[in-house]
Amino acid sequence: MRWFYRCPSCGASYEIEPRRYLCDHCAKGQERGEPIRGVLEAEWEGEPEGEESSIPFPVERAWFPPVPVGGTPLWRPQRLREELGFSHLYLKDDTLNPTGSFKDRASFLVAAFARRHRITKVSLASTGNAASSMAGIGAACGLSVVVFLPRSAPVAKRIQVLQYGAELREVDGNYDLAYEQSLEWAEEHHVMSRNTAYNPMTIEGKKSASYEIARQLAEDFGATKQGWVVPDHLFVPTGDGVILGGVYRGFENLIRLGRSDRIPTIWACQAEGSNAIARALAAGSFDDPRPSSTIADSISVDAPRNGFHALAKLVRHHGRAICVSDDEILSAQRRLASRTGLFAEPAASTAFAGFLKAASEIDRESTVILLLTGSGLKDVAAAARGVGLS
Repeated sequence: MRWFYRCPSCGASYEIEPRRYLCDHCAKGQERGEPIRGVLEAEWEGEPEGEESSIPFPVERAWFPPVPVGGTPLWRPQRLREELGFSHLYLKDDTLNPTGSFKDRASFLVAAFARRHRITKVSLASTGNAASSMAGIGAACGLSVVVFLPRSAPVAKRIQVLQYGAELREVDGNYDLAYEQSLEWAEEHHVMSRNTAYNPMTIEGKKSASYEIARQLAEDFGATKQGWVVPDHLFVPTGDGVILGGVYRGFENLIRLGRSDRIPTIWACQAEGSNAIARALAAGSFDDPRPSSTIADSISVDAPRNGFHALAKLVRHHGRAICVSDDEILSAQRRLASRTGLFAEPAASTAFAGFLKAASEIDRESTVILLLTGSGLKDVAAAARGVGLS
């Protein structure tokens, strides 16, 4: 089995190596302020190794960090099912990853790749979750981590970074500025970048959620269905578009492996104050970046770094986009917690808010998954506002 990178835009292929990030040809057309051009995907030739239920990754499992990433629960929220009339509604609870967010799936593979290639230092920019994630996973396997984080990031996420022993570089500006500064610093100091979308392993690591969902649904359906079961609808919190691209890659892999014959309808759930991908899906192309403003800090971006890649997936697989207000996000956060006992941060709650807004368009017998990507304890200030304590 041989792994390599492929550019989904032009078809060029490259060897997988530490300083290979983007497609040389497509990256030449990059303009300032737009999503990244030349985002690469990991592909393989030959037969996948391991058991049929295993997930094919471009890094051997011997290099995976000694930390329990993934395998998160698929909840059956009985009260919500009864209240909303959806008997096959599920919650994919990635708040239970080691650092409290879905981003651990990407950091896990980035760390494995670094170990495989004897890399000892990694840098990245983040709104908070990717930073705390890379810091925590790095701590588990001895990687040195440098993070560029806006000063406005929730204090819990900054505390996590420091508790895990990473170097925190606070940026007087937004995430987009932190992203640019981190790229410049990584290039200057010859450090591997974990920046989302820029490093192909960030997309590849996140595909694991799709495999888990398909296996967990099969187990839950029991004798009525066997093997791998793909949901009808999947609601995904969306900012940069990397989680969206990652779960699409997972379902595409399942089709290639013969474990499925379809892709679910995936809904890109965005805050109204940070909805570049939804706008692009409606218009057919990206417009000029707009300053983002939303309580859902984890999905607050001006120019979505994985925008072109995510948009192409949405178009190819007939995905949908839906936008919700901050008030709808906070209401959904509280309703989710008070009906299920699952406390999700605002970005994660955007998936539930999006579902509530779209529910009238969905057959009630459909299998629906809400991807909940981060713990509410990561941003208690936002939660306090939602319950009238601030």
